[in-house]
Amino acid sequence: MQRQQAAVIGGLVAGVVTSAVMWAGRKSGLMTKTLDRDAVDWIDDVTGSRAVIGDTGTSMVEFTNHLGASAAFASALPTLRQLAPSLSPVVLGTLYGTALYAVNIGAIAPVLGITKGEIAAGPRKAGERWAIHVLQAVVTAVVAERLTSPVAKR
Repeated sequence: MQRQQAAVIGGLVAGVVTSAVMWAGRKSGLMTKTLDRDAVDWIDDVTGSRAVIGDTGTSMVEFTNHLGASAAFASALPTLRQLAPSLSPVVLGTLYGTALYAVNIGAIAPVLGITKGEIAAGPRKAGERWAIHVLQAVVTAVVAERLTSPVAKR
């Protein structure tokens, strides 16, 4: 399979995995209000979507956006792999996930009003957000690696 296709598929798988982890984390009490719920609130604040399509509909809009973003961010992975061919997918994913967290959550999300910033979030919530970004990028990298490995081509 081509590296770009494999990365996008890995990103989609990672989007589903991270959504499931956030849902399970919230339901079990292991995580606080997760970023996906912040995004649902933001979508509703900007569009009034809950009044039209309800919370479930707004959540589905956010999930679709989450999968799209995950696939889009995954598309950078083949270039990163070329720049660091000796790194394991776990290390590469950890570094990329950390970079995504810093840019997306540390800089962009507060400017858009999706979050109030990581200092306001506190160490626990900030740590959860970082961990989810790392999980997303690691799953993406591992799946992409498996789909492009010689074993996968047989």
